[in-house]
Amino acid sequence: MTINIGETVFFDAGRFCRIGAAIVLMGIAGCSSTDGPTSVAAGTGPKDTGTFPNLNIKPQVAAPQFTEAEKNARLAQLKADKNAQAAKGGGPKVANQATLTDLAKKHGDETLKQIEAKCDPALDPTCK
Repeated sequence: MTINIGETVFFDAGRFCRIGAAIVLMGIAGCSSTDGPTSVAAGTGPKDTGTFPNLNIKPQVAAPQFTEAEKNARLAQLKADKNAQAAKGGGPKVANQATLTDLAKKHGDETLKQIEAKCDPALDPTCK
């Protein structure tokens, strides 16, 4: 009985140690690389200059900024366009509401008849 317990304890401990060592080695292998950091496209993206950025230097802007007059002119143009669209009524005017109501009542039945009239003989052998 004692021999069996000893085998179980020592062999199981060795198995757990081997699994643990394998996990540690895989983690180390995943963290190490021979290459330096690479960007998606060569030559673009952040570059390691070896120095810290100086936050006291104002960054360059990508495009010239709007002046206050340009901003006001563009906002006035947008408001004018908005008011012009609102003045049109927002949608087409219906000339005859009764015709549209009649179309709505018959549309579903007519569409179903058109669908049922077209059948594929390859799919439905009883189709004529």
